[in-house]
Order: sequence, then C-alpha cells, then structure tokens
Amino acid sequence: MTICEVPAAPAVHPALAGRFSPVGFDPEFEIGAAHVDSLLDAARMAPSAGNGQPWMFLVARRGDAIHRRLVPHLARSSSMWAPDASLLVVNCTQVLVEGTVDWAYSEFAGYDLGQAVAHMTVQGLHLGLDAHQFRAFDRDALAAEFQIPPHWEATTMTAFGRASHAPGDVSSAGTSRERAGRDEITWARD
Repeated sequence: MTICEVPAAPAVHPALAGRFSPVGFDPEFEIGAAHVDSLLDAARMAPSAGNGQPWMFLVARRGDAIHRRLVPHLARSSSMWAPDASLLVVNCTQVLVEGTVDWAYSEFAGYDLGQAVAHMTVQGLHLGLDAHQFRAFDRDALAAEFQIPPHWEATTMTAFGRASHAPGDVSSAGTSRERAGRDEITWARD
C-alpha cells in the first residue's frame, strides 16, 4: 500500500498549480535517455480498463533521426515552436482489434491513453520539465512515415523540455491558464 502524507489544509501540488503549456522551448536544453525512460515508465504505470494498456509512444529526441522524420509532419502552427522542444512524443492509441476494420479495441482506449499521457506529464513536472500537449500534425502522413498499423492511431503529441518563457509571457491559442471554477465543473455534490 502506498502511504502519502495528507496535509492539514489540502492544496493542489505546487508542480500542478504552476503547470502551463509553453509555446517556446530552450533549444539548448537536452533531455537524457534516463529521463526519457522515466517518462515512459510513468506512462507504463498508468491504470487502464482491464489492464489493456492501449498505448504506444513514438519518441523523438531533438536532433535524432526520428525527430528529423517527425518534424515535417507538424502543422504550421506547431512547427513554429515544437521542434525546439528537447523531446517530442507521439501518443498512440489502439483503436481497433488487430485485423478488423470496425471492431473497437475498447470504448475506454482514449481515456486510458489520456491517463498514460497525464502520468507522463506529471512525471515530467517531477523531473523539472515543461510539457505542451497538442494535436497540430498530419495524422495520416505521420502514420505512413512511421508505418503505424491501421488498428493504431497517432492521437496527440507532447513536447517536453524547458520553457523559454514564463507563464503568461506569450499569448497563444491553447495556452491560457484560466480555468473554470470548482462549481462550474461539478455536476452534483453534497
């Protein structure tokens, strides 16, 4: 059993409270292989329906061969900032049972991938990394480039690295730190 200390006045963990989605990364900062392994291990530990683990990751460290093949498939909007990130991770979901054309692998596969990516992102915060999750890329071209089989989908990407700006310094679509209030996100509660 995991035991965590419960503070007298619970608050959101400081790493999560300060999290933001940078649109600028330090092009000199590098993530080592051990840090990449740590991110992948965090994703591996995520819960999934029936322990199906319907996720795979395409990992591209800035400057490596995979990164060079991946970057041309970024949309114009993300190609302006994402290549400077130390690490680009393509987050893939198993969407179909292998060998079928319309038999869904699991109705929870997208949720499960989200859990794995969230675990990876929180681990990144623990390692002092900033992250920006995005969907601005050519999914079909990426699938062709990396021979992603049809029962898998390149769902999203996550850019990891060290932000080159502070929260709020750069205004860009999808980077707002404004959040709905607790009452606005709660359907029912006693």
